Amino acid sequence: MRVIAGSARRTVLVAPKGQNTRPTADRIKENLFNIISAHIPGARFLDLFCGSGAIGIEALSRGASEAVFVDISKDAVSATMANLTRVRFSHRSKVLRMSVCEAISKLKQENREFDIIFLDPPYNENLFGETLDALGASNLLSADGIIIAEYGADDSKPEAEHLILYDEREYGGTKIALFKGNV
Repeated sequence: MRVIAGSARRTVLVAPKGQNTRPTADRIKENLFNIISAHIPGARFLDLFCGSGAIGIEALSRGASEAVFVDISKDAVSATMANLTRVRFSHRSKVLRMSVCEAISKLKQENREFDIIFLDPPYNENLFGETLDALGASNLLSADGIIIAEYGADDSKPEAEHLILYDEREYGGTKIALFKGNV
């Protein structure tokens, strides 16, 4: 696992211990960032279920101004912090060890707003609907912001009351869905 492009290009990242984290494949990551490249410069990025932090770190490497990383796993948070130190992005980042729902509530109370929100919950755990609904109702997404959801090809299509699905792509056993706010 490595950073593909930008200022931290080719930096090798560490993964959390154990088998609970499923890193996004380089091919999928490259395609995803090609799709959202125009949104990256100066973006405020939120990486939910961050695992190693690779997606948020890729965004920072490509010019995002800041990133917030959220995961409940101690090993995931440790790996993310180690990776942020490795690429020297700690000063542009915040790492929260808590559930995604707790983090959404906390960030909402802080009146935070993000231009890009990425979520990659564990496959087959039905966390998409709950997370997307919480995001749609939270006002964390900026007016022109996007939400990117990565999920298994066998999982049901993610939907949310306050969000509009505007693009969906499949890469083998993985799907990427892009949402915007229902303005």
